[in-house]
Order: sequence, then structure tokens, then C-alpha cells
Amino acid sequence: MRKKSKLALFLALVFTISCSLIGCGKKEEKSELQKVRLNEVVRSVFYAPMYVAISEGFFEEEGLEIDLSTGQAV
Repeated sequence: MRKKSKLALFLALVFTISCSLIGCGKKEEKSELQKVRLNEVVRSVFYAPMYVAISEGFFEEEGLEIDLSTGQAV
């Protein structure tokens, strides 16, 4: 019985370490930005974090080109 618990602990440890190392790969650099169109009903202070992220270039860092437009609600 003790052998089985050690094996289970070892397998759980290997699984945990494997899962934690999955995200450690090299990030691929994309030269082309993906275009995303965002439509808002009205300019509002509630969208302030998005406006700041657009002006600071956070979306470009993540490979997104934002096309922001104001239009009517559906």
C-alpha cells in the first residue's frame, strides 16, 4: 500500500511540474497585426481603460489593431 501512495505522489508531482512548464515556450513574433473592429454606442468614461490601452499601444503589443467606431445600438 505504501508503494502505491509513493507512486501516486510521484505521478502527481510530475503532472504538476509538466503543467507549470507548458507556458514557458518561446513566443512567436507575428509581423502582421490582426484587425479588430469595436463599436460603442456612445463615448463614455466607462470605456476609459480601453481608450488608455489603445493610446498606450497595449493592443499593438499583443498583435491587435483596433478600429474604434461610434454607432447606434442594435
